[in-house]
Amino acid sequence: MSYETIRVDRDGPLLTITLNRPERLNAMPPAMADELGQAFYDLGDARAVLITGEGKGFCSGADLSARGSGSALGGKGGSHEALINHYNPAISQVVRASVPVICAVNGPAAGVGCSLALAADFTIAAKSAYFLQAFVNIGLVPDGGSTWLLARAIGRARATRMMMLGEKISGTQAEEWGLVYKCVEDADLMTEARALAEKLANGPTVAYATMKRNIATALDQNLQMVLLAEAEGQRIAGATKDAMEGGMAFLQKRKAEFKGQ
Repeated sequence: MSYETIRVDRDGPLLTITLNRPERLNAMPPAMADELGQAFYDLGDARAVLITGEGKGFCSGADLSARGSGSALGGKGGSHEALINHYNPAISQVVRASVPVICAVNGPAAGVGCSLALAADFTIAAKSAYFLQAFVNIGLVPDGGSTWLLARAIGRARATRMMMLGEKISGTQAEEWGLVYKCVEDADLMTEARALAEKLANGPTVAYATMKRNIATALDQNLQMVLLAEAEGQRIAGATKDAMEGGMAFLQKRKAEFKGQ
């Protein structure tokens, strides 16, 4: 499938999605959200996804003024309809992906761009990156799942600080807070992100998918539900060829070669 606002590249089991509106710091119109969701729908045999932004920014937020968006941000019904029909489905696709998702954040990740970065399983930030929820400055509220994602990532007090004060959180501070997996030098961002993505793309894919489901269960359910989910997940993972390979590799004292099966 061809895309207009993103670029999709496949290298073996790794799929790389690049947000591709550098002239707008990759501000996301509804069309980009739709294309992002479609790219996740069309994963095929990809076993990991790496998301980054073209140019100097990751994603500077939603762009409802783009051609074909229908209405401006804050216009009557505009942002609500765009969220329900475009942005929320895209973020949900990222969160629910059955494979590991890595975001390499280069420059600003604001608004829905912040949501996208935090929806990943691993977020690596460049030192020049920052995370921002500036909705308060225009009398609006965080969206795209940010309220849920931030509160669970950094706790109520820090999430409230980000949302109500509209402060920029640098890549370094984001790492200190546990908002991201790692903060690295700008020049090392894509090397580090790709190395991690390739490692995950060659790992036990079914086990990863089960871990992701169990983590989601742990965030929303009680201990007994999590214990049941873990037991069921172990049953599923234990029946895979990767589990057999992992066991044999352990006994033979060699590195396992997982095939995602």
